[in-house]
Amino acid sequence: MNDSRFSQPFPTGEPNEAFAQYFSGRSWNAPIVGGDTPVHNITFEPGCRNDWHIHHGEDGGGDQVLLCTAGSGWYQADGSDPISLTPGTAVRVPAGTKHWHGAKADSWFSHLAFITPGEGVRNEWLEAVSDELYDALPKDGDPAGGHARTPPGC
Repeated sequence: MNDSRFSQPFPTGEPNEAFAQYFSGRSWNAPIVGGDTPVHNITFEPGCRNDWHIHHGEDGGGDQVLLCTAGSGWYQADGSDPISLTPGTAVRVPAGTKHWHGAKADSWFSHLAFITPGEGVRNEWLEAVSDELYDALPKDGDPAGGHARTPPGC
């Protein structure tokens, strides 16, 4: 990671080479907890985001939970307004939801991520988030104009 000014409570980890093909920009992956519900700290450089994707699962499995720990980022479910992520923001992504998440254009971003265990849990990677969609987001994270919102209950 190139920006020594970015401070976060968890390790940055190693370059996220295993999933690099599904990201626009560079990211890092640090395993935090193993076991049945592994937790990873994912760090994104400014402007980095992952492709649209869906987590699948049955019987309560496959939900993704994102906990923003540092910096500022975006989460967006298909057909919904983007949600601004700042430290302390938590998002539950129900299994079967097409979505993406990543850093804002001007900020490093880290989140803890985990998937609820269950039957048939898998990821389906889809198309990249278009530059047109991403470039239309507020650059400074300001939700002005109704383009971003804080999730309810957070």
